[in-house]
Amino acid sequence: MADGIVYVSRLTRLPLVGADGADVGRVVDVVVDLGGRPPRVNGFVVAVSRRRVFVGAGRVSEIESDGVRLRRGSINLRQFELRPGEQLVAGELIGRRVHGERVVDVGISPAPEPFAWEVSTVALGSRGLPGRRRRPEVIDWSEAGELFADQRPIDRQAAALGGLHPAEMAAAIRRLPLSRRRVLASALEDDRLADLLEELSEDEQVRLVEDLDRERLARVLDEMEADDAADLLGEFSADRQAELLGAMDPEEAEPVRRLLVYEPDTAGGLMTPEPVILGMNTTVAEALARIRDPDLPVPLAAQVFVCQPPLETPTGRYHGAVGVQRLLREAPNKPVGRLLDENWEPIAADASEREVAERLAAYDVVALPVTDAARRLVGAVTIDDVLDHMLPADWRATRTSA
Repeated sequence: MADGIVYVSRLTRLPLVGADGADVGRVVDVVVDLGGRPPRVNGFVVAVSRRRVFVGAGRVSEIESDGVRLRRGSINLRQFELRPGEQLVAGELIGRRVHGERVVDVGISPAPEPFAWEVSTVALGSRGLPGRRRRPEVIDWSEAGELFADQRPIDRQAAALGGLHPAEMAAAIRRLPLSRRRVLASALEDDRLADLLEELSEDEQVRLVEDLDRERLARVLDEMEADDAADLLGEFSADRQAELLGAMDPEEAEPVRRLLVYEPDTAGGLMTPEPVILGMNTTVAEALARIRDPDLPVPLAAQVFVCQPPLETPTGRYHGAVGVQRLLREAPNKPVGRLLDENWEPIAADASEREVAERLAAYDVVALPVTDAARRLVGAVTIDDVLDHMLPADWRATRTSA
């Protein structure tokens, strides 16, 4: 087997064996360099316990029917990370189409240099007639040249991804293997990566960013809405939270710290700390100018909250809210303090998400003011955040694949 062609479908079932014969892990994929002609095998992805690590091709002495054997020593247990110009054979190449047929396997064989391997053949297959399996057609790697063509540079891929609407970005990146997602995520601008993360579930977010260094992840958190940043930080350990909060811009970190105090399924845990807050003497014209901000989320632009100074959360005493429709019907110079809807009662920060949902439905509004025991406004909880928590965890992926 060491002197002939080894097919990746067989290779990925084999154990990785140390020089002493002890099992180290299990081979799960092969990493190839698309710049080589023929494409060279850079190494192997190996599952060790619950971690996936990289073992360079030069570390492997032989590939036999009973396992892949290391030449000597131990392996680096650092989490595997795909580099630009590389592709995974099982994860990315198998399943693609060449000459109208699907790639069902890829063969590698020893290269002229010692302890090196290269791609030699590609097996193509199709469904054929029902109940009949057609033997795969095996072709030389050079006949499937487009399969091994260099992908567009990562920065161009990232630029194309970053030009999409955030929901489209999320749909596009979900179709990629995790290793490729991480490569693209690391190449996105901070603000676009923040937009992308806000469209993913917390589990997806963590898998995408867990390999980012502290400074980069802190910059991305700075760009996220405070409630979304708090949700993501809530997935990390207390030590990791403290580390990242310390690396964030202090002004951006402060509202996130306050949100982390609340349980995630309460009004406090669901709210944003940055609704539109105005003083009693602010005019209708000034209020309308504030909610015209194109960067303001739609649910927060549907009303303004009127409080005593300070006009940042936690504010002075909360007085009431004014909906955008009321603002549109009033004279531009009228103070908002004379337009308060007194029936729009705030909700306590420790109220459950069910209580929040019931109050939103009862008032027929898209956002509720959240106050503390001293009736200071500490934030607003919007209908989209409530739905996000109450819908099944995979609802975003289901929506984008429909």
